[in-house]
Amino acid sequence: MTRVYFVRHAQPEHDWEEDRTRPLTEEGKKDSAIVLEFLKDKKIDAFYCSPYKRSMDTIAGAADFFTKEIITDERLREREKGPDGNNHGMFRKRWADHNYHEEGGESIAMVQNRNIEALNEILSDNTDKDIVIGTHGTALSTILNFYDSNFGCEDFLRIIDWMPYIIELDFENSCNATCVHEKKSKTESECPIYSFKLIAKQEHCYIEKEFKGKQHTDKK
Repeated sequence: MTRVYFVRHAQPEHDWEEDRTRPLTEEGKKDSAIVLEFLKDKKIDAFYCSPYKRSMDTIAGAADFFTKEIITDERLREREKGPDGNNHGMFRKRWADHNYHEEGGESIAMVQNRNIEALNEILSDNTDKDIVIGTHGTALSTILNFYDSNFGCEDFLRIIDWMPYIIELDFENSCNATCVHEKKSKTESECPIYSFKLIAKQEHCYIEKEFKGKQHTDKK
């Protein structure tokens, strides 16, 4: 079994224009301590993360504690947003139609496809290990929706102010290959019939925070 602790970032500075370099607020930096407090008695084998600063900074203290490098993956980044694409009306449109997106922005399906692609590679490289993935509100929600199609807009809105937020997903390997030679000749990531089954999910902890900055800004 492979165990993944997804860590949604702590409170960011929403007045910061550049999404990639947006830092945590002073409160967010303090609140990130809950991540180390929760993880410190666990056996963590690896840390992966979105390349965005707020996500990396949220798990940095825990990674340092375990003396692990944070491995970034561009596919784990948050949804690209277009002008006026982040308000409750747009949230509902995107979750009602996963292929819908504003001009210059990404759809739920687009975000989900790249996040799941990255997650599958991470799982194939970390069989029977415990890992941490630093993530974002929308990115994480698309992953949860992939494994549970009932996860939708209301579930996304339920966690929108939880920063940081830790949820555990446990996976088991599921290979339908009957040929031993085939199993040995292919890596899990290369094998087209190799998949990962979600067997358990548990929410652990969160801090509820109001976002700072523009009221129309996507809470993510």
